[in-house]
Amino acid sequence: MDAFSPIIMLVLMFVIFYFLLIRPQQKRQKQVSQMQANLQKGDSVITIGGFHGVIHALDENTIVLQAGDGTKLTYDRSAVREVKSDS
Repeated sequence: MDAFSPIIMLVLMFVIFYFLLIRPQQKRQKQVSQMQANLQKGDSVITIGGFHGVIHALDENTIVLQAGDGTKLTYDRSAVREVKSDS
């Protein structure tokens, strides 16, 4: 049984790393991908750079955001950090 102790500890460490690091990251990435796929024209969003805007147009890989003064900027979909709620 003593010969298997290092192997058991190694497997146990991998299981702990999986549940503490790998699995939560995979769940978060899945949520972000789902949010970016569900973007619609008129949604208020915040980019990873902190720009707040409203989606004016959508393409497969890009979005056009409109600022408060009417300026339109083109971003990659992956640059959207979150969709603001209307409340």
